[in-house]
Order: sequence, then C-alpha cells, then structure tokens
Amino acid sequence: MTQVVQTLDDFGRPAWLAAMVLGFIVFWPVGAVILAYMLWSGRMNCGWHGGRGRERWENRMAERFERARCRMEEKFGGFGHGPRGDGPRGGGYSSGNKAFDDYREATLKRLEDEEREFREFLERLRQAKDKSEFDQFMAERRDRPEPGQEPGTSPTT
Repeated sequence: MTQVVQTLDDFGRPAWLAAMVLGFIVFWPVGAVILAYMLWSGRMNCGWHGGRGRERWENRMAERFERARCRMEEKFGGFGHGPRGDGPRGGGYSSGNKAFDDYREATLKRLEDEEREFREFLERLRQAKDKSEFDQFMAERRDRPEPGQEPGTSPTT
C-alpha cells in the first residue's frame, strides 16, 4: 500500500485526482475513502495544516530526491560505493570511454557539492527563522507588564 502512495506522490496531485475519480467510477466508497485520505493527509493543500505549505513542499521534494537516488543506486549499483569496483571512484560502472567516465565523475561530484551546499543553505534559513522567532518572543516577553502591574505604568524599583 505504501508503494502505491509513494508512486502517486511521485506523479503529484493529478495522479491522486485520477485515482479518486476512478475510485468513484468503480465503487463510490473507494473514491470517498481516497478523497478523505487526500484531505486528511494534506495532499489537497487546502490550508488545513497551519500554513506550512512551503516547508511541506521542501520536505516532500527532499524525500522524492532521496527515493530517486535510492532507486538509481539499486538500478545501477550505486555511484562511488557500489559492489562493482571497475568504474570511477571505485564503484559504479565503466562505459569503456575514459573521457566520458571523467566527465560523469566531475558532473556527479559537482551535483553532490551543489546538493550539500543547498542543504546547508536550507539549514541556515531554518536557523535564521528560528532566531528571528526567538528574538520576537523575547521582545514581546520583555515588553509585557509584570503580574500585578497595571498596563501602561512603569515598574517601580
């Protein structure tokens, strides 16, 4: 069942809508169950999940990227750490063309570096957001009156 959900997630919302319509055509309770699941899980993006749309999108893209990477490693034996030691970086496969293998190696290294830099960028963004939210909380806390003090009066010391 999870494989079906992952496959539909890979194709996106149109696949979910098509599955729901087919469910209604075949047997209406199946379509109703799919609709309820789509609403409950947030796949309809109806705003029921506290406005976390962008964060959910980033996490979903990262999960899809990871699943695709795992599938590629399963299909081709991995890049750089596969069971076959006849290609670049001691793994993967060799095309038999040294120039192409060098190009592929450089491209993979560049993509891995870009992925690492992007993940670091996202982490810095999350840290900056957390810091600004904390600073806002501290400012609001500092400005609120002490218990037992009337609003608008300054504390007496």
